[in-house]
Amino acid sequence: MRDILLLVFLGITLLAVFRYPFAGVLLWAWFTIASPQNAAWTASTLSLQPPITAIAILSLLLHGELFRLRMSWLLSFLLLFLFWIFLSQWMSLSPAASAVAFDRFWKVMLFVVICSVAVTDRLRFTALLWVVVLIMGFYGVKGGVFTLLTAGQNLYFGLERTVLYDNNHIGIAMATFLPMLLYVANQATHRLVRMGSWAVFALTIVAIIGTYSRGAFICLVVFGALYWWQSRHKFVIGAAGVIMALGIFLSAPGDWIDRMGSISEAAEDQSFQGRIDAWVINWELATENPLTGAGLRAPYDANVAATVSDRQPRAAHSIYFEVLGGTGFAGLIIYLGIWVTGFFAAFRTSLDRKAEPWRREFSRYATMSLIIFGIGGASVSLEMWEGYLILLVLAHSVRHMTDIPPVKESPIDSIRQRIQARARQSMRKPA
Repeated sequence: MRDILLLVFLGITLLAVFRYPFAGVLLWAWFTIASPQNAAWTASTLSLQPPITAIAILSLLLHGELFRLRMSWLLSFLLLFLFWIFLSQWMSLSPAASAVAFDRFWKVMLFVVICSVAVTDRLRFTALLWVVVLIMGFYGVKGGVFTLLTAGQNLYFGLERTVLYDNNHIGIAMATFLPMLLYVANQATHRLVRMGSWAVFALTIVAIIGTYSRGAFICLVVFGALYWWQSRHKFVIGAAGVIMALGIFLSAPGDWIDRMGSISEAAEDQSFQGRIDAWVINWELATENPLTGAGLRAPYDANVAATVSDRQPRAAHSIYFEVLGGTGFAGLIIYLGIWVTGFFAAFRTSLDRKAEPWRREFSRYATMSLIIFGIGGASVSLEMWEGYLILLVLAHSVRHMTDIPPVKESPIDSIRQRIQARARQSMRKPA
């Protein structure tokens, strides 16, 4: 039944994409971030992403949407990093070892580039934001209910066969979008939507705790500190935070308390020592290949790692070291340029008194989200996560979507006008 519903919905939506090209971007975002086909049976074995991508791009081309392309600092960094991924793969020390990550990452970057071009007004901005918020809200509700039903005795994981399956990944991803849930709640005009958003927000906090992720817990603390700092009601927020913290520590299982208590002993943790080995390997490979690195995920390969160190290769669990080892110092600078451009666009808008209130409010929460992910990303391999990159695009577009050049006439419009002109001419001819 799941397969039938998913495929029928997909078929109807793809037909609508030819009329409404941005619907293709939203569908692309849903299948890229949520991977709903993995929750089905037969559909999970089908390659659904390629036709979605092809039809979305085709519709954008036919409607002239891609002619809106206007260079900006963010788009420049995105395109440059997309090029650098190809260059890194071409110069990879082990093309076979880096092929899978390369195939995923360049498609992610292409999607983000399309989003940066297509998000041109508030309606599209809101639609894309809601798609991502609903996806992360689903994870939050599911995880919150699971944690409450199991009394926190079991770890909460994301959807299998997705980048957010790992408990650390899903925990930090949910923490990143906590500010976005607050923005949606504050912007909601309908009482039920506002109450529902707050309920999702509360369950997401419970879900983050249920992941048992120390990195996610640190992100939760960072969120609380940032929210308190930016709030006008510091006493109320501070008191609520203290009460919530006491409630968590009084009701949380002993295993969770012990795990969070081990944060101060991370330097002695075997897992942390393994990460240090991976960081050293990535650093050494980047030092040997400063421009293009070893190739995405190539430092995982024992033969590649052995060229610079006798340490055991493994996942770096850091967006910074993953990019550093995979694309070199030059690639890391470009990657960080994407974050810096998006962050400062949001930060400047949040301080701009001439900007519309909704822009300032979103930008304020977006800066919080980007700081949270910037800190949490140091402990997870989420450099390819689309949700974070979409957030950067939205943070940048909310400042620059006002001066959009007029859309050039699309091929479809041109063909339609020619057909109509010929029809009028034929009607004028005497019988």
